[in-house]
Parts: sequence; structure tokens; C-alpha cells
Amino acid sequence: MLKSPTFDVQFKGIHSLILPDKEIRPFLESGHKRVKVMASFEGKSVEFYGALQKRKTEYRLMFGKEHQKFLGVFPYDFISLKLSEDRSKYGVEMPEELDAVLESDIDAHEIFEGFTDGKKRSIIYMIARYKTSQTRIDKSIILCENLNRGIRNPKELLKS
Repeated sequence: MLKSPTFDVQFKGIHSLILPDKEIRPFLESGHKRVKVMASFEGKSVEFYGALQKRKTEYRLMFGKEHQKFLGVFPYDFISLKLSEDRSKYGVEMPEELDAVLESDIDAHEIFEGFTDGKKRSIIYMIARYKTSQTRIDKSIILCENLNRGIRNPKELLKS
């Protein structure tokens, strides 16, 4: 499995990190534009999935507000990163509740699998944002019912 050494980057901008070419080149050359990220700052760490996005001549990694808040980082702080190859099916961790509900509803599962990778990730994020397992189950059931009704608009997918 492809892994980078731990390296430091300066937090610039509001939601992104500029990545050193030396550290990401092996991922790009191997065709991996999505990575698993371990970010550390002052004894705290967070793990998440992200995309290596090219902006003009540099590659960036989106670094969300919730991760910034958890680590306590501010613009111009230096944080440590370690990247590894993303071996997940969807490029993000699938909530157990959504996976179980989709497995129990074959038609909704087929519809879900027919979406683009980006839309699948968006749906997964929509379910994963709920804190309690029961709410994730309830929303997953509503999602499947709406998929089976022909609803495809992301704004309508979780409405009962």
C-alpha cells in the first residue's frame, strides 16, 4: 500500500492545504487522486478521506471547518500530514446503518450504485452527519424509499 512519510504543511487560506509536489507525486503517478489523510496538530489527530485537487500549478487538499475546529488550527499554523492510498469502496467511510439499509433494499441499492462516485459520496456524507445511530437508520430508510419513488434531487432525498 502506498504511504507518504509524515510531512508538515502550512495552513493557508480558509479550507485548503497546499501540498508539496514531492510528497504527492507517487500518488498521482500511480493514479490515486483520492487519499486517506492523517492530520496532526499539538497532540491531536484526525483521519479523513480527501481528493488531491489541482489548482493552477499546485495541488491542494480540502481541509474542512470541523477538522480545523477539532484540531484547533488557524490560518498559517503548521500541521503534520501523512497520506495513504485510499482503498475504500466509495472514497469515504460508509456508515454501517446506510450500508445495512441499502443491502436490505436491492432496488434502492442498484439505484445508488448507478450514481456517479461524487453523488454517492454526497449521499454518504448526508447520512454520516447525523450523530445518533437511530437517526442514521431513519434517514437511510427515508433515502431508500425516495430512491424507489424516483426522487434523485439531493435536496429531496431525505424528506419524508
